[in-house]
Amino acid sequence: MEEVDFEPDEEMAEVPASGSVKTKGRGHTGTAMDTEDRYDGRGGIFESVETADGVGPAESVEGWILFIRGVHEEAQEDDILDKFLECGEVRNIHVNLDRRTGFVKGYALVEYESFEEATSAIETFNGQELLGQTISVDWAFLSDSGKHPRRRRNR
Repeated sequence: MEEVDFEPDEEMAEVPASGSVKTKGRGHTGTAMDTEDRYDGRGGIFESVETADGVGPAESVEGWILFIRGVHEEAQEDDILDKFLECGEVRNIHVNLDRRTGFVKGYALVEYESFEEATSAIETFNGQELLGQTISVDWAFLSDSGKHPRRRRNR
């Protein structure tokens, strides 16, 4: 049986004053990233449209994402895409599948580039049927000015 050494190596225990950290194996010597340089430009600033009560949709990094609930378990990505293309160009679509069954989990995410296209899709498809099942369409991200009306309470 081979003996295993659990004592830390001297080079791992010492942290140089320059802020760089030495690592073993596949790691490399580097410095901590300066957060001011990391977030230059529009980082963390998103366009939003607020309603009278201060709650409204928030834009994701690349566009406006809609959350579609009530998607039939046997729906295909193309079924959803064909329907939502009626309101504009779909930039991205994501349909989660259950690993065990291979069926749709019951929801999908659809992304539009413009706010107008996304709003049109909500107005057009919310409450409509897709493969015989009523779907619900709403914003995936909300800007709520510090309030959390949709957050679940810990029970």
